[in-house]
Amino acid sequence: QVQLVESGGGLVQPGGSLRLSCAASESIFSINSMGWYRQAPGKQRELVATIRKGGYPNYADSVKGRFTISRDNAKNTVSLQMSSLKPEDTAVYYCNAAYWDYTNYVLNNDWGQGTQVTVSS
Repeated sequence: QVQLVESGGGLVQPGGSLRLSCAASESIFSINSMGWYRQAPGKQRELVATIRKGGYPNYADSVKGRFTISRDNAKNTVSLQMSSLKPEDTAVYYCNAAYWDYTNYVLNNDWGQGTQVTVSS
């Protein structure tokens, strides 16, 4: 199991920016997908962005053009640069690691504890 710790959340005004970081307890070099999900009050957790082992970012339509995901395999981190933030971006943001367990033939999904992002005037 990979331990994930998020940081960088906080309170920002609409139109502002935040950069979230996720530190993994071990190498993420071989982790197929690192990503960010978010959960707003009363809502289900939803995908924000993912990035595969060799790059290839994928974004939810709601954040395309505003958010940028990146991963640094050497530093075992994944980041989410958020710009032009909107009130609807308010949520707890969770770091995710998805990787294939070839021994048990299952897909592992590990999660961080989350970091709060609040976009409000």
